Amino acid sequence: MTGVIDLRSDTVTRPDATMLAAMAAAPVGDDVYGDDPSVNALEARVAGLFGKEAGLFCATGTLSNLLGVWLHTPLGGEVLCDQWAHIARAEMGAHGALHGVTMRTWASDRGRLGASDVTALIATGCGPFLVETACVAVEDTHNFGGGTVQDFDQLVELSAAFRAAGVKLHLDGARLANAAAVTGRSFAEYGALFDTVSLCLSKGIGAPVGSVLVGTADNIARARVQRKRLGAGWRQAGVLAAAAAHALDHNLARIADDHAAARAFAEAVNAEAPGTVDLAGVETNIVIVPMADAPATSARLVEAGVRLTTLGPTALRAVTHLDVTLDQCAEAGRIVGAALRG
Repeated sequence: MTGVIDLRSDTVTRPDATMLAAMAAAPVGDDVYGDDPSVNALEARVAGLFGKEAGLFCATGTLSNLLGVWLHTPLGGEVLCDQWAHIARAEMGAHGALHGVTMRTWASDRGRLGASDVTALIATGCGPFLVETACVAVEDTHNFGGGTVQDFDQLVELSAAFRAAGVKLHLDGARLANAAAVTGRSFAEYGALFDTVSLCLSKGIGAPVGSVLVGTADNIARARVQRKRLGAGWRQAGVLAAAAAHALDHNLARIADDHAAARAFAEAVNAEAPGTVDLAGVETNIVIVPMADAPATSARLVEAGVRLTTLGPTALRAVTHLDVTLDQCAEAGRIVGAALRG
């Protein structure tokens, strides 16, 4: 829609001319045979960033999460996660439907975990009576929490406790680049705390498609087979891997710009409709805007030139990204605030 400020998600970004040129020039092969040099290079690069042995390039973050949890959780086993975690609410029940995984969840303040609350849920050595905990999955940043960043010290405490209990850890790092921009921690520091990590490249990093799952060489070899079993092997995927590599080269350093744009959006909303957005909750590139009738407001906003995501009957979500400027985000916030003011 020409002229519309699209803040539905950071997945809506499109390749620019330089990224398209990198895609066009990419050497390719058949990835199912392991013959695509661009894919192989991307997988090795991301694995290296996290200090892991190997990586697997997947079409989506949902797929890389599905494989990561599956690696650690036997049929009927349990993964622990936040009650609003992406794997529990936004992956279409795939973990249970396809891999027989059960879930138990914890409550949190906007998705931010407390290590002691989570470790209290560990259930091991239960014999033939109770479901046993096989894996814990942490999301950073937390999507439905409003882009909240996990406290790194809490992650360290969580990792130590779960490893002592013999329970595996998976990090849903869909927007981990945003979290790292806030904490100043490296990907390698995060990788050291988890057995597997999924890094989505098509969100704030700006690639058109893809997520990389990283872990041990043995686990990634197993995940590669399961990816094929699920019908998700692909062929000359190097054109997409080249886009992801270009995004890593050029877009990581600018992630904080999206956080500033989100702040500008939120402040503009509040300037028109005071107190609507909790500014203290705007940590990264996601802003949750509460309101009485989100679907109706969303429809009016499209007519006014702004697109947001409806999270439910009483909230809209705005996500800033590299295809919108700070000024556009501020203008979008003004439009949203005016619509709420009536």
